[in-house]
Amino acid sequence: MKKAVRFYTSGFEPYEREIGRAISDMEVGAVISRIWRKDPRVWKDEDVEISSRLGWLEAPEKAAGMLPGIDSFVNEVREAGYEHALLLGMGGSSLAPEMFSRVFGTQKGYLTLDILDSTDPEAALSGAEKFPCEKTIFIASSKSGTTLETTSFLNFFYTRTSESLGRERAGAHFAAITDPRTPLERTARDLGFRRVFHGDPDVGGRFSALSAFGLAPAALLGMNIPRLLARARQAAGDCRTAAPRENPGATLGLLLGVMATAGRDKAVFLLSPGIEGFGAWIEQLLAESTGKEGRGILPLVRDAGFSFDRDAPDQFVVHIGLGGDGSHDERLRQIGKNRTPLVSCTLEDVHDLGYQFFLWEMATAVAGHILKVNPFDQPNVAASKKKTEAVLKTLQERGGPAGTKPAAEDELRRFLSRAEPGDYVVVQAFLPPEPAIRACLQEFAAAIRAKTDLAVTYDFGPRFLHSTGQIHKGGRGNGLFIQLTSGHPRDAAVPAEPGSSTSSYSFGTLIDAQALGDREALRENGRRVIHFHFHDRPGDGVRRLIESL
Repeated sequence: MKKAVRFYTSGFEPYEREIGRAISDMEVGAVISRIWRKDPRVWKDEDVEISSRLGWLEAPEKAAGMLPGIDSFVNEVREAGYEHALLLGMGGSSLAPEMFSRVFGTQKGYLTLDILDSTDPEAALSGAEKFPCEKTIFIASSKSGTTLETTSFLNFFYTRTSESLGRERAGAHFAAITDPRTPLERTARDLGFRRVFHGDPDVGGRFSALSAFGLAPAALLGMNIPRLLARARQAAGDCRTAAPRENPGATLGLLLGVMATAGRDKAVFLLSPGIEGFGAWIEQLLAESTGKEGRGILPLVRDAGFSFDRDAPDQFVVHIGLGGDGSHDERLRQIGKNRTPLVSCTLEDVHDLGYQFFLWEMATAVAGHILKVNPFDQPNVAASKKKTEAVLKTLQERGGPAGTKPAAEDELRRFLSRAEPGDYVVVQAFLPPEPAIRACLQEFAAAIRAKTDLAVTYDFGPRFLHSTGQIHKGGRGNGLFIQLTSGHPRDAAVPAEPGSSTSSYSFGTLIDAQALGDREALRENGRRVIHFHFHDRPGDGVRRLIESL
């Protein structure tokens, strides 16, 4: 058996007293043993969405029982001649599959796997053009079975498939992953989907990588899932150790929590290029689990021009490397010289990510204990969903977008001047998730970093609403939010139901509602927000903002 993961740490000397106190408190309170006993009082006196969300503790063991059914599905679709899989999901149902696709790729003879988690009409239309329904299996993935984005994607692609192949053949091109007895399962049964996989009701979405939500899509790639699960089971065994210093998940979570309470509430991740896709999964897990009640840990997982020539007092660094990769050696040397707190570990190969899944889940649970928050609820995400639904209804009634007037480009510098030490900047791009626009966003984030010396993060909407969106509205309130929207040269109607010829809204209307709803939610929570709208060519609009700095 492989050895347990070992961390290299440095720069924590100024926090030895706080770390020692946290260890002592965990030992006295028997925190690790109580987590494994599923005691909700580890986090809160009132059991609200806690004891019913601790099934992830057994997920590595339970997963083996799913594999025969998953394998038969994969063999079935391969023999039927399918070449592509398009997962229709959002947040916890899409981030692990996306990571598997990016990190492991497709093995010979298996299916390619792509993810649709953008409601921008260009993303939906491009998906329809890229993936011919004759050779594609569409996987609708939603834990609740009511996720607005997943439902919209399903209605759109099922209608197109039934129009192309006929309703009697369309169902065979679809599968669903959802909890038992959800509306999505009923739809799948009614329409004759090829397969329905059940999630575990006791496992929350962002903790579901080692459940059907992660493993069924991963199997389509031809991954060695037993090897991945073997490492996850080892992590679970290592994380049972009651002594915090000897428990890797407890050690990591304790350091995360202590750093955040000491003011270093931003974790800068350095990931080897071969596992960069792991960052978005960690981002949701940490941000959505800890970002509430005026506190939280903000993960920074995308390169936004971070330099390590000096210590930033509100940040610490987490390095996860692949053996033999030296791409971050110079940065790590700078971090060592500056005495920035650093946690570093090295993986032997990509299947060690199975260990990392469970390790980070346990660490997040422990960090939640240190921060005194419930890591298993997401109150602001739920509130934002309701806000979007209300705004969408309003936009449907009005027949077009509405809201506050967008800012002029020359207002950006004045907006950023409102920043204070310890703040961070978020670029929220409700734009087509295209590589060229992503490159512009990275350049924009780096320019803001150079101008303000603040931590900067960026991502496409609406996907961030289901991850960092929680800490944006539930955290310390130390963010400055730059929202970017654009017109829709092409739009696509969303059928009212699968196979329907009528429509209630379009994807353009939906993403506009999500942007406006989030803007209103941020402002209602007292956040600093500025909104820029590009009528066309959003990449050029982002470049103009860079020039305005």
